[in-house]
Amino acid sequence: MTSHPAAPSESGNLRAWLGLLVVLGPVLLVSMDGSILFLAMPRISQELNPTADQALWILDIYGFAVGSLLVAFGNIGDRYGRLRLLMIGATFFGVGSAAAAFAPTTELLIAARAVMGIAGATLLPSALAVLSELYADSRRRAQAIGIFAAAFAAGFAIGPIIGGLLLERFWWGSVFLVNLPVIAAFLCFAPVLLREVRATRPGRVDAISVVTSAVGLLLAIYGVKHAAAERLSFSALGFLGLGFVVLGGFVRRQLRLEHPLMEFSLFRDRIFSIAIVTGLLPLAAWSAAAYLAGIYLQSVLGVPVIEAALLALPGAAVLTATCVVTPMVVDRVGKRTALLVCHFSIAAGLLLLLPTTVTGGIGWYVASTVVAGVGYGICFAVVADTAVGAVPPERAGSAGAIAETSNEIGNALGIALLGSLAALLFRLQGPDLAPTLDETLQLPGLGSALAADAKGAFLSGLHVVAVTASLLHVVLGLVALRWLPRDPVTPAGLEAAESSSGAGGGVS
Repeated sequence: MTSHPAAPSESGNLRAWLGLLVVLGPVLLVSMDGSILFLAMPRISQELNPTADQALWILDIYGFAVGSLLVAFGNIGDRYGRLRLLMIGATFFGVGSAAAAFAPTTELLIAARAVMGIAGATLLPSALAVLSELYADSRRRAQAIGIFAAAFAAGFAIGPIIGGLLLERFWWGSVFLVNLPVIAAFLCFAPVLLREVRATRPGRVDAISVVTSAVGLLLAIYGVKHAAAERLSFSALGFLGLGFVVLGGFVRRQLRLEHPLMEFSLFRDRIFSIAIVTGLLPLAAWSAAAYLAGIYLQSVLGVPVIEAALLALPGAAVLTATCVVTPMVVDRVGKRTALLVCHFSIAAGLLLLLPTTVTGGIGWYVASTVVAGVGYGICFAVVADTAVGAVPPERAGSAGAIAETSNEIGNALGIALLGSLAALLFRLQGPDLAPTLDETLQLPGLGSALAADAKGAFLSGLHVVAVTASLLHVVLGLVALRWLPRDPVTPAGLEAAESSSGAGGGVS
């Protein structure tokens, strides 16, 4: 039975906004935990001594676990109850955070991160769907989704900053313990402020689809990571090929099922399709640039971790502010213009990393994060609004899951693919004494010439990654320029426009 929101009233509005605040806590944590380890990785490498392959898994197993299960949990929440799923997910997220904080080995840390990712996958689609149920008025719902997107964006942006502040005073596990108070508050207040809602949808969640989507993704990415860390081999190609075969089977199965796990029919809309790709590619560029820039600042330039964290503040502020402002601006300029600005600003920001050198470049790094931050903020706001506004309310969980999946998969792919590209170039151009820069610099008796060679090889990899990601954004921007109409109007945008004209254009 579907629960419908009550008529607007002062008490109802207050309850809705308090409910939004409660939901934003886990949302902030899930996105923040996708990036909080960027500045912590040098410290973790010193304490746990992971291999190059394990270091990448520590960073991206979380994103892959979230991304591969978001669609499945979006459907489960639609069918069996979104609040119930939120409560279960928050509990396991807290358990995984505590386990990660005190993990004594690399393997246990990776396992704890996987648990956190699985739990995180239960939170995002249900949280976004709950917002659409809380607000009967379309304008207030759009405002709430904009705040949701801003919180999600802020989590990615401030993750490294909070991590840096904690690492300045505590051990590396403290970056996970910060989750526990927020989770505890959510578990206390969510049952009071949020209602259980279900969608009247037939059919069951297809277990085969869940397994094939997750396994196919992990196999394909493991093949890429294995090739970058251990050189191209038959085993790496085998994992990669098997992953694509499994994913192909997943796609074919969705097209045949009466009640598919992922509704590919939504991608027939060009605006929706480009927006979803916009949710993936910018996050891939952002995560790779943030990860590599954290190593560059600390290991190449020798910047203390707290200073490296503070250097990210200007870009984080621009990203968050852009995310809040974008929903209001899009109603006037259209999604086509917003998407174009998104891709070209990110492309320009990434290119600002090219003047960095092994002896300096902090100013270029800050400028890069500020310029690209405009595009990243637009990405978060446009993708979330398009996904929810393009479908009926009863499909909000599934559509929201596709939007958040694009974000999380992009975040993980950036580290796995672009990070692996940087690792490959370092191995080919560096002194070939160790697979990573940090491991090379920690070698006893390493001469200054070899250290300089290693830093130069790492910086070359960073530059190639920046150029590659920039070109991809230029291409996608040109595709958006050619494919999208000049004044695209989605169902959500049309509804908001009608509501705005009816209200005299004011915002209450």
